[in-house]
Amino acid sequence: MSRTGAGTSLLGPPPGSGRRDAQRNTARVLDAAALLITRCGPDALTMDAVAAQAGVGKGTVFRRFGNRAGLMAALMDHTERELQERFMSGPPPLGPGAPPLERLLAFGEARLHLVAAQGPIMRAIGDLDSRFEVPAHGLALTHVRLLLQALETGGDVELLASALMAPLDPALVSLQVQHGVSMDRITAAWQDLVRRVVGARR
Repeated sequence: MSRTGAGTSLLGPPPGSGRRDAQRNTARVLDAAALLITRCGPDALTMDAVAAQAGVGKGTVFRRFGNRAGLMAALMDHTERELQERFMSGPPPLGPGAPPLERLLAFGEARLHLVAAQGPIMRAIGDLDSRFEVPAHGLALTHVRLLLQALETGGDVELLASALMAPLDPALVSLQVQHGVSMDRITAAWQDLVRRVVGARR
């Protein structure tokens, strides 16, 4: 009877192992991309550099993300995943269970904290059209719209939601900070805007 080497299975890899390997590689690539942008800026983000930093083949990066734009879009979602989980299923006031106005104010504050921490990565996604097309932005916009509807805001709630999301854009926040505006002031101004919009429409 033939023998296999130590640790070798006649049945091949366990079910699902290929998917787990792919998920691990995806996470390694995204973490590597974020690290490169943080250390060296977005111009350093090439497919070769990301593959080397992640310890995977360049073909793996291309197969998973297609091109640099695809990688940047996935990276945007990656950086926002924790915030998404918090406002969808986390504790109040950001998560379910708090009144809608409290949730909306908490969302803006949490997003601005994310922008302050991950601004270079979020801005590196590219032009405005690219940033607005990623799933993360669509989910956040839907969240704001639903909260406005719960507040019975009235009017064109879809456009009002977009208007409230605009001041949270990483590029605009970065420009304000460069001009000496503090994050506390930006947060307070956004929350004041929310109260005015809701109060004026109720």
